Amino acid sequence: MANLYQWLAVYTPTIIVPLALLVLALIGVTVWLGIKLRRVDRRYQALTAGTDGGNLQAVLEDHVCQVREATGRVRELDELTRRVERASRGHLQRLGFLRFNPFRDAGGDQSFALALADEDGNGVVISSLHSRDVTRVYAKPLVAWQTSYHLTDEEREAITPSPIARQASPILRHLIEENLWHFDDNPGPRRIRSRW
Repeated sequence: MANLYQWLAVYTPTIIVPLALLVLALIGVTVWLGIKLRRVDRRYQALTAGTDGGNLQAVLEDHVCQVREATGRVRELDELTRRVERASRGHLQRLGFLRFNPFRDAGGDQSFALALADEDGNGVVISSLHSRDVTRVYAKPLVAWQTSYHLTDEEREAITPSPIARQASPILRHLIEENLWHFDDNPGPRRIRSRW
């Protein structure tokens, strides 16, 4: 026994220092784990708030139910969008308008060519020729941007989509072209062209 006391007296400082460091490390780990556990508990409480009993399984079942409902609603909206897109192809979306003066000696640019068509180019070209004595109005049907009637240069120009119109969606094209006015500088009769 005396040997044990003697051995402890000699080696006590060597044993106590590492044990104290180990205890401090374990206290640090315990504090760190307590903080982590508190964060996890707060997240769990926030996740289960508003559910009966605060059950994680109920939260997950509710979430799966909501995802299924949202997926079904997205499918319905997707089908509705497809139907609206199919129906909108037949609505008037393309409009070309050209004012011109066919006679140099007559008044201003009172004659016009107006093209109204859907996305596929089905519609009508309406043109008006104004002279001093009479105004004549002509209407020619369009099918896929073609007609069986002879088109004047102005009517052809009215049905030719502008570069902007070829690239833009119908609604965007309307907004872009609404204020797109320019004057052609050709030596012939003065032309005012507008597209909207």
